[in-house]
Amino acid sequence: MAGRINDEDVKAVRDAVPIDAVVSEYLQLRNAGGGNLKGLCPFHDEKSPSFQVSPSKGLFHCFGCQEGGDTITFVMKVDHLTFSEAVERLAGQAGIALRYEEGGYNPAHQRGERIRLVEAHKIAADWYVEQLATSPEADTGRKFLAERGFDQAAAEHFSVGYSPQGWDHLTRYLRGKGFTDKELLLSGLSQEGRRGPIDRFRGRLMWPIRDIGGDVVGFGARKLYEADNGPKYLNTPDTAIYKKSQVLYGIDLAKKDIAKASRAVVVEGYTDVMACHLAGVTTAIATCGTAFGGDHIKILRRLLMDNGSARVIFTFDGDAAGQKAALRAFEDDQKFAAETYIAIAPDGMDPCELRLAKGDEAVADLVEPRTPLFEFALRQIVVRYDLDTPAGRAAALDEAAPIVARIKNSGAQHEVAVQLAGMLGILDTQFVVKRVAQLARWARDRGGKGAPAPSRGGPQQPYEATQRPTAGGPALQLRNPVYATERELLKLALQRPELVSPAFDAYGIDEFTAAPYAAVRQAIMEAGGAEYGTQDAQDYLVRVREAAPDDAVRAMVTELAVEAIMRKTVDEIYAGIQLVAVRRRAVERRVRDIQSTLTRLGTHGDPAELAAVQNELWVLQQYDQALREHGAAAL
Repeated sequence: MAGRINDEDVKAVRDAVPIDAVVSEYLQLRNAGGGNLKGLCPFHDEKSPSFQVSPSKGLFHCFGCQEGGDTITFVMKVDHLTFSEAVERLAGQAGIALRYEEGGYNPAHQRGERIRLVEAHKIAADWYVEQLATSPEADTGRKFLAERGFDQAAAEHFSVGYSPQGWDHLTRYLRGKGFTDKELLLSGLSQEGRRGPIDRFRGRLMWPIRDIGGDVVGFGARKLYEADNGPKYLNTPDTAIYKKSQVLYGIDLAKKDIAKASRAVVVEGYTDVMACHLAGVTTAIATCGTAFGGDHIKILRRLLMDNGSARVIFTFDGDAAGQKAALRAFEDDQKFAAETYIAIAPDGMDPCELRLAKGDEAVADLVEPRTPLFEFALRQIVVRYDLDTPAGRAAALDEAAPIVARIKNSGAQHEVAVQLAGMLGILDTQFVVKRVAQLARWARDRGGKGAPAPSRGGPQQPYEATQRPTAGGPALQLRNPVYATERELLKLALQRPELVSPAFDAYGIDEFTAAPYAAVRQAIMEAGGAEYGTQDAQDYLVRVREAAPDDAVRAMVTELAVEAIMRKTVDEIYAGIQLVAVRRRAVERRVRDIQSTLTRLGTHGDPAELAAVQNELWVLQQYDQALREHGAAAL
């Protein structure tokens, strides 16, 4: 069993790897103001970015699904790793050697499963590349690539390799690197044979499939020999690190250009990705042995940020299968805010064939947006009906109108409805327009249950909501000035502790009337108070989160540490106003309690007790007057 990672090393990893650099490997981030960044949350579907990252604090928080935490937490959640696995991965990126307690660290056996499987794939990928470059047997693979216009440099750029034809070459090699048979079988690199594990891939060209973070998680293998009875393309089976419906070949190479250009090109195969990139189309990606679907869309949406000017271009073969794939892609079109297009090469050539036949310029020209995907879908429908008859035109309209109704831009929807009327030969254009508008309205009513669509202008700030669900207890009414001020003071204590310390640390937990806020106040106290935050801001937040009694309070801490403070100029004066407001309300509550006690005691109470209560009331009233007149100076 792996030893516990040394606490100092965990802190060193947190400090060494900027959270924005890690998150940017998975989604596009933009300026959110106040030093924060925002993007589309990788943990739930959303149309407007509510996921915020605070580089200065090393924290992230989603105001939509409430996920939040530090760099380590993000890696754990996004890649489904244990704490140790996430720290090990980040430590590897930062070049930090980790120390382990409780018996030390044996690198051959004490790593998490995912780390071991990724490491096995990395070693296998390097080995396959070496085989392609040096093995005489791999000449068949080198000729295959050359015939398609790819030289050795291209093969090296994409890390294309070769798996020898023998039964267990890779299996024996990985055993020599310390991997167990169980690990080899779990990785999908080996499979059970009659006498133990054998290589899954034999006598094939090998394309490493990387996740969005750049780790090799699987392979796509193309057969080269007639004697091979397997499929033309063989992929890694689903494993703990590889799900074919959740990976895109080339995403590691294309992600930065996709985000920068707000454009993605979806092709059908590994060689098509290679051809596009070599032709200058560096935003090309492909699915891995499966149809383009919802999980692939999630990956692209995070990179494209769902802005209206984004473009997704699908290239499909011109045959019936390609047309079917295009229509299947259109089924998910409404999940994009980006405009979707289809590009079909002349003579039905794919990008690889087109580059070989007509050069790089032809490939670059192919993927320039030509035909909107909805227009292609309409054409495929219309040609199936006899438009010379009223019945044929009516049937075509029945099938085509719902497609037009799904067009996101209302202006474009109206224009295409007019075009559809012309395509069908229906003279009453307004009849078609009204039909489409009615279908669109019905779809909105069913899907959104009458709710307004999310704004494209970005997420509303949390304090603008009339209420927000919180951990433990009823929803907080954030328009309530009491809750709003308590929230603001806690944000200051977490984000700008130097402005509220040491006064804040004298505040009682009962001065925060909302249960979640009281729990956060308790966590701050247990972490050393706001005063500790003036010494080491980032470690302070880590300690506060660790002091939280449960995940709900921990999420609230992260939310408050990331959420924007409600004023542009945040200074001691503003902090003093919040300190005084919370304290005065606490005083007012105590005054009301005392007045209630006096009423209860009346004139028949114990004189000594009555005098003590009256004296406390007088002291509090004087204190409240001082707070009114002198503000924070009276604290």
